[in-house]
Amino acid sequence: MKLSLFIHMERISPDEPQDKLYREMMALCEMADNANMHAIWTGEHHGMNFTIAPNPFINLADLASKTKNVRLGTGTVIAPFNHPLRLAGEAAMTDIITDGRLELGIARGAYSYEYERMMPGLNAWDAGQRMRELVPAVQKLWEGDYAHDGEYWQFPLSTSSPKPKQQPHPPIWIAARDPNSHEFAVKNGCNVQVTPLHQGEEEIVRLAECFHDARQRLAPEKPLKIMLLQHGFVAEDEADAMQAAVELNRFYNYFGAWFKNERPVSQGLIQPLTDDEIAANTYYSPEAMRKNLAIGTANEVITRLKHYEALGYDEFALWIDSGMTFERKKASLQRFIHQVMPEFH
Repeated sequence: MKLSLFIHMERISPDEPQDKLYREMMALCEMADNANMHAIWTGEHHGMNFTIAPNPFINLADLASKTKNVRLGTGTVIAPFNHPLRLAGEAAMTDIITDGRLELGIARGAYSYEYERMMPGLNAWDAGQRMRELVPAVQKLWEGDYAHDGEYWQFPLSTSSPKPKQQPHPPIWIAARDPNSHEFAVKNGCNVQVTPLHQGEEEIVRLAECFHDARQRLAPEKPLKIMLLQHGFVAEDEADAMQAAVELNRFYNYFGAWFKNERPVSQGLIQPLTDDEIAANTYYSPEAMRKNLAIGTANEVITRLKHYEALGYDEFALWIDSGMTFERKKASLQRFIHQVMPEFH
């Protein structure tokens, strides 16, 4: 199983300078490259300081000049916000800039906060249908001389300009949860990225089974892969692990607040959550984070990841966004590199 890093700039306080956060993100990415991690993944979000990521291709182009070997992935671009012709060209140019290291992840998007601002009236179902129209159109544009007359996009005979360096094109990953999404990915020759978020073993097993069932039934022409994206923290000891569980519980409370889209937002920052509000939210808890996420000493994390490998996951992406300080993220990543990764070489 390959080991990768999933990362964004994250900001919940106006006291955090954004240029400093970017430098810290780049420092963690350079650590990942120097350690020969498989890939770095970063996504697309708009108007949210919680995840500052307006265009992953910009970040990946910058990373191309700062790294040597690591694959560079969009985790993920949001399908309804991208015209097929624009996405095909921007992805291809990024593939050229990165010297053929691009992995293109695509999703329908998750936050109604973004839908309201980028495409008023959009809902999750319609976003998913747009993704199903977008992906094959991008593939055809990379082949060239393709006209499209779909429900959401229409354009005359067109060609991606430029064409990607990787042939026939960069690997495509679909963010999937339900069986239909897994089936769509496999039918279109795409890999699958899944995240159980804060949920535990049952969801992790279900997601793997969805993919393996679709792959077995549809028998794709080329081998396809599944990646598990999950929060984790490699701790010094149990006290350190429990601190990480508390911090990630706070992160998920903010995630839930953004997802519900009911709380006031000013200057891209959601109204701060109080300790009482976090304690009263029984949907998340530090105990569940400790149990369900890849939190623990190096040996605990190795055991958990070996289990994921046995379930058939081809790649594990360590989701490092956590609300923790840079120093704690760096310490965990160093332990992941030096104590966990050698078990997967």
